[in-house]
Amino acid sequence: MHILKSFLKFMIIRRCHHSVGIIGAPFSRGQRKDGVEKGPDYIRTAGLTEKLQAQGCQVKDYGNLKLDDVPNDEPFRKVRMPKTVGLANQHLADAVHTVKKEGRACVVLGGDHSLAIGSILGHARSQRDLCLVWVDAHADINTPLTSPTGNVHGQPVSYLLKELQSKIPVMPGFSWIKPCITAKDIVYIGLRDLDPEEHYIVKNLGIKSFSMTELDRFGMGRVMEETCDHLFSKVNRPIHLSYDIDALDPLVAPATGTPAIGGLTYREGIYVAEEICKTGLLSAVDLVEVNPSRGKTEEEVRSTVNAAVSVVLSCFGKAREGSHPINYQLPEP
Repeated sequence: MHILKSFLKFMIIRRCHHSVGIIGAPFSRGQRKDGVEKGPDYIRTAGLTEKLQAQGCQVKDYGNLKLDDVPNDEPFRKVRMPKTVGLANQHLADAVHTVKKEGRACVVLGGDHSLAIGSILGHARSQRDLCLVWVDAHADINTPLTSPTGNVHGQPVSYLLKELQSKIPVMPGFSWIKPCITAKDIVYIGLRDLDPEEHYIVKNLGIKSFSMTELDRFGMGRVMEETCDHLFSKVNRPIHLSYDIDALDPLVAPATGTPAIGGLTYREGIYVAEEICKTGLLSAVDLVEVNPSRGKTEEEVRSTVNAAVSVVLSCFGKAREGSHPINYQLPEP
């Protein structure tokens, strides 16, 4: 019995404890569809904080940022509301920097994907040599000159890349932005809806990317192995995961602004988060583009919000094989 007890104690795996800081960024001006600003509160209402705590995380919720429109915000060429988008991202960068200074992994709940500009720049202030895993149906790498819509949520990567600095015009509200990553620091997962100019930029810069075609060919296991090999072949680096809920197929997450059929299954989407968690290097997460107003039914909204919560939980240790006990004491024989 004593041998069995010792063996069972040895076999018990204790969960990792993560310190997590949550920032709500209820912002919609990087695109044209109202409702995405509701995303943070819907995700909280679904129990994100309580569920993180239940799996052993220490959580501090910093609340929602106050992100107001800038008066008289005229378009810059096609780019809509540049001052408003720029100022919102500046506030978010400061908030993310604060979370990181306090030693927590940062979770940004969007809001639209233009927020990745501030989230990643704020992260880069406190963590050197970041790498970026961008999980999305879209590359979001249009420049202000190539964007067909002028929506900044389709452009954030271009402002962050050093190789594209010469392609970005001086724009009101964006003078504070300094590129912080290079093409070799990024891996795209789940791409399936790129503009021709974006496809050219991704290929011309040699950015590592996995479209849905490649995911079908290789499988998600190999995709994640190659992702880690690419980013950590020489040294371990902090990971910024920027996760657009539209990476998931609309059958899983329909309540989003730009759904694209043929996306990640629920299992594939969760697997990405699980594998990044296993590296022990995850430092910040964006979970964006949950838009409750785009759901046609309550079930569509619920499915999308629950998928978003599941992704975040998997980023911080939730395992589908079941929860591991914390400080479990075996009964005496």
